[in-house]
Amino acid sequence: MKISILVPLYNEEEFVATLLERVIAAPLPERSEREIIVVDDASTDASVQEVEAVQEKYPGAIRLFKSTQNQGKGAALQRAIAEAQGDFSIIQDADLEYNPSEYLKLLGPLLDGRADAVFGSRFLTSGERRVLYFWHSLANHLLTGMCNIFADLNLTDMETCYKAFRTPLLRSIPLRSQRFGFEPEITIKLAKRQARIYETPISYSGRTYEEGKKIGLKDAFEAFWVILRTALSNDIYTDRDKDILDAFSSAPKFNRWMADTIQPYIGKRVLEIGAGMGNLTRLLLAGRKRYVATDIDREHLERLKNRLSLRPNLETFVLNAADPHGHEAFCGQMDTVVCLNVLEHIEDSVGALRNIHSMLQHGGRAVILVPEGQSLYNSLDAELGHIQRYSEDQLRQKMAQAGFSVETVLLFNRASRPGWWLNGTIFKRRTISRLQLKNFDRLVWLFRRIDVFLPWRPVSIIAVGIKESP
Repeated sequence: MKISILVPLYNEEEFVATLLERVIAAPLPERSEREIIVVDDASTDASVQEVEAVQEKYPGAIRLFKSTQNQGKGAALQRAIAEAQGDFSIIQDADLEYNPSEYLKLLGPLLDGRADAVFGSRFLTSGERRVLYFWHSLANHLLTGMCNIFADLNLTDMETCYKAFRTPLLRSIPLRSQRFGFEPEITIKLAKRQARIYETPISYSGRTYEEGKKIGLKDAFEAFWVILRTALSNDIYTDRDKDILDAFSSAPKFNRWMADTIQPYIGKRVLEIGAGMGNLTRLLLAGRKRYVATDIDREHLERLKNRLSLRPNLETFVLNAADPHGHEAFCGQMDTVVCLNVLEHIEDSVGALRNIHSMLQHGGRAVILVPEGQSLYNSLDAELGHIQRYSEDQLRQKMAQAGFSVETVLLFNRASRPGWWLNGTIFKRRTISRLQLKNFDRLVWLFRRIDVFLPWRPVSIIAVGIKESP
């Protein structure tokens, strides 16, 4: 296990060497190593030379990156996050206000799997703290309160500079704030990603302005603006295809329509391939003796577990349907395998179907949903990573090659075909409008009733295949 300690640096020549000595000496969990990443934000004093002197004293302990232009703390942290190689990351300011000896307190909820992020709170008192400015503290409470309103959290100290994260989660979140707006931006985006945030009390030895404290009234106003901007944005994934998947989490009526369509073919021991964030999982899970949600993306599974953490019949597993290995743990155990919007991403789709076949018990069903009609393939398909769209005959043929007897094929969702064609073929859009999706979702009650009467082909087809006894 590796811990990345991220140190944004600007004009701290008096303190940074002492700080780095303390970071190097700080206790970490057993059998873990540390990497210290310092990003200098174009300091005008001797800060860089101080860091280089510590580098010489401890070869290989510190990685130093230098910016040629001063951009702000947020920009320095963005560079540090991009360079981080650890399993977990801790943000450490380059002054002496925060004590590195408390790393174990920050890491505890992360190491035992309870948390995705931990904030070190200066206001959850468990020891002494230096008493300083009332107005600075009041501004902090106001900013924290405003952030809590928009993020629907109950933090005591959003503005704390002591934050620890699972590094893969941190790297998957796009960060735009160049200066001190990093704090509210990451907080609101973590909340929108449904991350588990914990707080732990920390000691704090704040500086006075005479001693070099840099944050001021201008930064407070910037933080207010960042809170409003981030609250109104859905910019929470670095990958656009994941952003599209997230958009569908806000279409509950459409997801219910899909779940109700396949519900009659679902048994008691279910494995779902490509469960993603759990949009369908949460609707199919009830009443199952065993439900295994799988995906190739660990961050998707983490979000799914967070959403469904109290469901005792749920298991999660990293699984690639196209990989010939990794399915042995489920061989012949499941009575249903659900694979929705996955097969179109896989080159060897017959191989993936054979893997699904191997996980089923005799008489078990595979429920496979794919996009219909290669003539409809457009920019949205390309952005989502679709290799092809399927005809009914193609899907039947591939399932037969994999050993399935096709019980039935369902035509699903004719209603959205005009919208898919208009957005992807005519306007060449590469993302799905959340507003359009919400408006569509409001009318799902109508589309469910008229869908079968619409005179064009569907957006998707669903094949139900049976693994027959030998």
